[in-house]
Amino acid sequence: MCKVKPAMSAAGAASSDKAVPLLRQLGVVSATALVVSNMIGTGIFTTTGFLAGDLGAASLVLVIWLVGAVCALAGALCYSELGVNFPSSGGEYVYLTRAFGPTWGFMTGWISFFAGFSAPIAAAALAFADYIGYFFPATRQENAIYRIGSGAYAIELGGAQLAACALIGVFTLLNFFGIQRVARLQNVLTAIKVLVLVSFILLGLAAGSGSWDHFAQPATRTSSHPLAAQFAISLFFIYVSYSGWNAATYVAEELKQPARTLPIALAVGTALVAVLYVGLNIVFIYAAPLESMKGEVAVGALAASRLFGPEVAGIFSALMALSLVSTVNAMVTIGPRVYYAMAKNGAFFAAAARVSRRWHTPVVAIACQGATAMLITATPFPDLLLYIGFTLNFSAVMSVISLVVFRRRANWQRLRVVSFAWPLVPALFIVVGVWMFIFGMTLKPMVSLAAILTVATGALVYHYRLRPRLTAG
Repeated sequence: MCKVKPAMSAAGAASSDKAVPLLRQLGVVSATALVVSNMIGTGIFTTTGFLAGDLGAASLVLVIWLVGAVCALAGALCYSELGVNFPSSGGEYVYLTRAFGPTWGFMTGWISFFAGFSAPIAAAALAFADYIGYFFPATRQENAIYRIGSGAYAIELGGAQLAACALIGVFTLLNFFGIQRVARLQNVLTAIKVLVLVSFILLGLAAGSGSWDHFAQPATRTSSHPLAAQFAISLFFIYVSYSGWNAATYVAEELKQPARTLPIALAVGTALVAVLYVGLNIVFIYAAPLESMKGEVAVGALAASRLFGPEVAGIFSALMALSLVSTVNAMVTIGPRVYYAMAKNGAFFAAAARVSRRWHTPVVAIACQGATAMLITATPFPDLLLYIGFTLNFSAVMSVISLVVFRRRANWQRLRVVSFAWPLVPALFIVVGVWMFIFGMTLKPMVSLAAILTVATGALVYHYRLRPRLTAG
């Protein structure tokens, strides 16, 4: 991780880089592509196997994806209004700093570094390793060579981690050389991703060897928790799957006409992904009964094999792996802009404010994120997803609460869609988030503790390392 320097150094770094700004180069298509790519990935390709065992009924699996879609859209609408009023890079860091002060802002940026981007990048890369495991079994997570510890404290090392780290390393390097090049690559990868998923849905239902009877076949639940409680816990998996709906807010400083581009990108991207998610889950269940899905990480490969046979399944497995490549690239691109925005204000590691004079990219922030993501790949996959969901839920709920605070300002620019039946939209998001938090604390104490420690550590770092230096400066 980057070394913390005195506040004067942070300010100096920010000052020296004023001549090297981020450029407004991204339009609606590129911004929407970032949202879609950041959302479609780890969750939809991996979590239905866990949901099958947790919930035990096809109807509940589909309902939980619909509930997630509604919550994601509510969050996207709230973030649209926040982004229109604060059209600068940084996302939640900007919102919470303005609403509640620098401590909250720093904690959110700290969360973004670990749970918002580094951990999801690791999860997407691990999912990629599982999908290429169709061709190279050594890269499947279940074939880890070394396992140290157990449960939430385990560390896994093997082919999956090597493949994941290689993928992260490649896109970390590519992102050094300018966002415009990466955005063009992202547009291509996103187009391929959407085409693959739409083709999978249409071909699976039209020509696949599935059965509608699977929707009436329950699975033996692997969870001992009551359904209502387990539904709340399982929403963390769904939250991870939909979490990219806020992606465009992190590059707001690089959007053309952000007041127009941001709401369109968030709303269109979220709605498109919600339709694809529900469609994919229908195909998954059509392809195989829930009982055979339980605990399966590469559930898309399983469904493709059941629908089309092993030969065609290999093609879809490769294309789904390519789709996960797009997800990794999107998050590697977006994350460093948060750390850049914080460091530029002297509220994060000073080096994160450094922008390459040639490529106009925050190269140190990109490198630190890549290294951290590689280390996190040693975490067991299910615990990694729960940690991401729990931690991001806290950050997003606080950001939506900040919208309620900002709306009291006389000069606040309000979006009509958020004003409709006010405060229905933010209240829906906040209530579901608090419900998830309560059950998460109760039923998953170890993962919850890790998330809480992440937040608390951010507060301690700010108060004992950065705040005194800012005051002295």
